[in-house]
Amino acid sequence: MQQDEVAARVRQVIEAAGVSAREFARRIVIDPSKLSRSLNGTRRFTAAELARIADIGAVDVGWLLGSAAGAAVGADTDTDAAGRTAAATASPVRSPSASRPPVPSPEGGRPLQIVRETVRLIAERGFHAVRVADIAAACHTSTAAIHYHFPGRDELLEAAVRWCMDEDTRRRADATAGTRHAGDELRLLIELQTPRTEQQRRQWCVWLDLWAEAARSTTVGRLHVEYYRQWRGTVADVIRRGVEQGVFRPVDADGAALALTALIDGLASQVLATEPDGQDDGVPGTGARAMHDALTAHVDACLRAPTAD
Repeated sequence: MQQDEVAARVRQVIEAAGVSAREFARRIVIDPSKLSRSLNGTRRFTAAELARIADIGAVDVGWLLGSAAGAAVGADTDTDAAGRTAAATASPVRSPSASRPPVPSPEGGRPLQIVRETVRLIAERGFHAVRVADIAAACHTSTAAIHYHFPGRDELLEAAVRWCMDEDTRRRADATAGTRHAGDELRLLIELQTPRTEQQRRQWCVWLDLWAEAARSTTVGRLHVEYYRQWRGTVADVIRRGVEQGVFRPVDADGAALALTALIDGLASQVLATEPDGQDDGVPGTGARAMHDALTAHVDACLRAPTAD
């Protein structure tokens, strides 16, 4: 019964946030399917997940767990005729402690701040060079607060990978929204994968580090496989539409997506080995411009229909 009650309270938090369950899963940095199973009662929420839910929803963990004390902590409580606290009907939202001034919540909540700073530090130093103390310092909090939301490095790494996947998917969707011409859409996807800007280079630095981790970690490996499945599916769908539109020649869309992805990954690893402000100074294939030109040439040679404009 307690598990059902916890799920019901989490649903209240999601409803109060005014977002879909998938978006809420993104905010607490867990697999949407895990959230779904937990809400359906076939999986228990972990303590760390409940901590993140409480942070994002501005509620007490005790209230989520059905604790009367937790429900009353930050609530405008009512009392019945016997003077007892009506914890079951109390608002779950926390009130600032009278003995401590409220601390402004970071944008998106503490869990997302931790993950964003972890990704930034991984890009700068590499995953194994990043200590929990470094993340805590970047978040202006304690190591205990980091462990509260993400008890171990494995869980933090998984959250970082998932956040990178979600951000990449969101950027792709935003960049290609409203684009109907398959050739234009494929060019936009290539542009997104070309590390020209500091943000793009940072994203690729993280991916290179995560590739190595994927070879050692079953969890990260599964996420890695899922991300590439989604990416190749996106590219293959664009190629299929291009064939239908007469933009691309009839090809095996899945095979073409695999080949283009491999070329992007290989070229990007070379670009990352150059200085960020490099000018493609005569060294073939080492700069962002050369990478973009090579990808465009590949599309023209292997995909573009001879009659396409």
